[in-house]
Amino acid sequence: MRHTRIIAFLFLITSCISIRTDFNPDNLSSSTDNVSAEAGIRLVLEQQEKAWNNQDLEGFMEGYWKSDQLKFYGSNGLTLGWNKTLANYKKGYPSKAESGTLNFVINDISKIENDSYWVMGEYHLKREIGNAEGVFMIIFKLIDNEWKIVADMSC
Repeated sequence: MRHTRIIAFLFLITSCISIRTDFNPDNLSSSTDNVSAEAGIRLVLEQQEKAWNNQDLEGFMEGYWKSDQLKFYGSNGLTLGWNKTLANYKKGYPSKAESGTLNFVINDISKIENDSYWVMGEYHLKREIGNAEGVFMIIFKLIDNEWKIVADMSC
């Protein structure tokens, strides 16, 4: 009887140990990194909504990489550079009547590689001159510890 208890006890310990062997701390770190990245990206998008809704296009553009290599692809084709993108926004949305109130709907945030993520979503503008809406796919990259949009395709 005593041998049976010892064998049962050893079997129980071995079973518990084998259950824990699938734990991989690297997966936990990667998951934590993804959660942190997604939170940082969502914060940028929230700040952009606030700036837009205050008719602060420069503040809205703070979410973009301030570089000549920034790429924006929209209904007018490909625009290269932060300054040109800002100029296009100012031309297209010169007053609150045109810019209205912006609301983003985020449908997906996925890691591309290392410190780059894509975001797929929708934009909704409620405006005096008529509402506008569409979809976007933007690419974020961690640059100098800040999440910045490096490419934007909106339609």
